[in-house]
Amino acid sequence: MGDTFRLVKYFWKLFTLLLLMIITFSYAMFQGGFVSWFLLYSFVPFSLYALLLAFYSLEDFTVERSLTRWDYYANEALTVKVTLKRNKPFPLLFLIVEDCLGESLENAAHENQHKVFLFPGFRKVITYEYQIASLPRGEHELQAVRLFTSDLLGLIEKEKHLKLKESILVHPAYEKLIFESGNYYEQGIRASNNRIQREASMVAGIREYQPGDRFSWINWKASARRNGMVTKEFEQLQSDDMLLIMDCTKDHRFETIVSFTASLGQAILQTDAHVGFLAVGVERAAIPLHSGADGRQMLFYYLAKAKDDSPIPFDRVLSTDSFLQQQQISYVLVTAKLTSSLIESASKFTARRFPVTIFVIKDLGEAIASAELALKSRAKNYGIEITFIYKEQFSAGLMGVSRG
Repeated sequence: MGDTFRLVKYFWKLFTLLLLMIITFSYAMFQGGFVSWFLLYSFVPFSLYALLLAFYSLEDFTVERSLTRWDYYANEALTVKVTLKRNKPFPLLFLIVEDCLGESLENAAHENQHKVFLFPGFRKVITYEYQIASLPRGEHELQAVRLFTSDLLGLIEKEKHLKLKESILVHPAYEKLIFESGNYYEQGIRASNNRIQREASMVAGIREYQPGDRFSWINWKASARRNGMVTKEFEQLQSDDMLLIMDCTKDHRFETIVSFTASLGQAILQTDAHVGFLAVGVERAAIPLHSGADGRQMLFYYLAKAKDDSPIPFDRVLSTDSFLQQQQISYVLVTAKLTSSLIESASKFTARRFPVTIFVIKDLGEAIASAELALKSRAKNYGIEITFIYKEQFSAGLMGVSRG
């Protein structure tokens, strides 16, 4: 229906142009005089250009889009270079070029920077650049390039969409933190200038080697005596490995939740510890324990795509998700809503002697409610540590976290 309408509109405007040319010529022939011939000669250049434009096709154009890279971090600038090429040097009076962005990028591009008004003339190669100063987190699409031109009278219009679908991934912004464990089970998580080291004095015994054990855990002396590989066995609570569980229910502080989760995950992974991740929204993301560059890549990939669209409350995720039942490590919960039901669900982990820390995200300057302080005291009775983290002050919030 749309194509038919555009075709009818095109032929109607072409008919109107031809009709105007006939009318002005007839007027000059029958009326005579300076005025009538002046009108004819004045109208002829415009009408001839419009007639030529009617038979010129924008299919002659090809487009290339150049980006410096495809992975970014939130609030970074995106610079895009668009290059148009054509074979026929038809003199275009003007050309409107618009890089068609997805909705998420469209909102970030202020003042239509991706849409420009050019005067190409006879040029066969046309190039322009635009910049989006602050990228939002997420996966964004650049869909097509739209071209539009017309004659000066607006009688003949030409429009073309050149499909060029590409996507970029914008990871969450994160703050560089350093995670110290040292006497982790007394000090917990905090910002520090000292990097983590496992203490040999925390070894509880030895056992036979199992696939997946770290190379550094092997007890070489005992292995030589037994004529078989054995590894050190640590107390259960001595693991620096953590499972990060992020609240994906609707909240205006969700971007801060994602940013803090990224910051904390990055800091833990830098210590050579393993990190798992769980986020349940419309799309569920569950990452088993990973370390190093692979762990960071997977964590930041899922954090880039995370949305606050969870159909179930956060406390129900803790109670019902099967992924959590398979983990026997420290649990770190990141949320913006501290509730009684959340503490009850988290207490099931501490009952099994697995440490639980809950980070509650606050806006800058937001006061801690008396009900939240009461819940914090109640959580401490279960062995759950609660820390309030403020936007843009992650390091300050982490100082002095204790396991009580």
